[in-house]
Amino acid sequence: MGAREVGLPERLPRSGDLPAEVTIWEVGPRDGLQNEAATVPVDVKLEFLDRLARGGLTMLEATSFVHPKWVPQLADAEELLARLERRPGVRYPVLVPNARGLDRAVDAGIADIAVFASATEAFARRNLNSTYDEQFSMFEPVVTRARDEGMAVRGYLSMCFGDPWEGAVDPARVVAAGKRLLDAGCWQLSLGDTIGVATPGQVDRLVDAFAAAGVGVDALAVHFHDTYGQALSNTLAALRRGVATVDASAGGLGGCPYAESATGNLATEDLVWMLDGLGVQHGAELDALVAASTWMAEQLGRPSPSRVVKALAG
Repeated sequence: MGAREVGLPERLPRSGDLPAEVTIWEVGPRDGLQNEAATVPVDVKLEFLDRLARGGLTMLEATSFVHPKWVPQLADAEELLARLERRPGVRYPVLVPNARGLDRAVDAGIADIAVFASATEAFARRNLNSTYDEQFSMFEPVVTRARDEGMAVRGYLSMCFGDPWEGAVDPARVVAAGKRLLDAGCWQLSLGDTIGVATPGQVDRLVDAFAAAGVGVDALAVHFHDTYGQALSNTLAALRRGVATVDASAGGLGGCPYAESATGNLATEDLVWMLDGLGVQHGAELDALVAASTWMAEQLGRPSPSRVVKALAG
């Protein structure tokens, strides 16, 4: 008999220092698959998106308009979006790196986009082929035009806690970069632990640093990788500070093409298991997500790294 069959995890009353509800920003179809070496057929991606939507997720980051030379796995973005059957109440944001990417998003009729920047010089050069300051000159007009087109723009900020080339990252630098994205017009800022080195103490310190700069938790989201097994504990720290949007990837898929030390994302199923036990609402259906992730792992030909998927699907 499995854990779910006997009513586990036990749903306890929500603690007063936790959000009543958390938005799960599902990045598996984009961030989760972008690092796959073998091409995933567009039909598989479409089925994955549909299974996740049927599992109750309402924010599904569908793909990216990065140049196919840099991320070949997402070269089918136009075809995928043209064939995507959008479910009512579900939003399908896409990642947009530059003005050309925005042109493609406009042509595809996209309502939600995300731009991405780096909190460090080293990663800006490797990921964006620009300096730390030059990246903002590239993004700011993109955000302005996207908003003029009626799009909602989210900002991703990479290397918020540690950088493999620069080491620990000063929170003041993260806040400065994050404020530039918010001031440019991003409605939300996702703080990325790109290589998975953060600890709960760092999370507390960074949220406090944003608060001291006048940025409330309503403008923040968190994006943790699980390299050192800290993704859930870091997420809990963020929740206790009032952050109510958490990025996660079904089955724990993911990595970063430009940072080899980055491993998988926080698994959506592991997050849902924890939220259930905390009494925090999220709208997702765990068994359906486990089934979707198990199916996707079969398509990729390897087991899912998600602990909950392993336990419930095994």
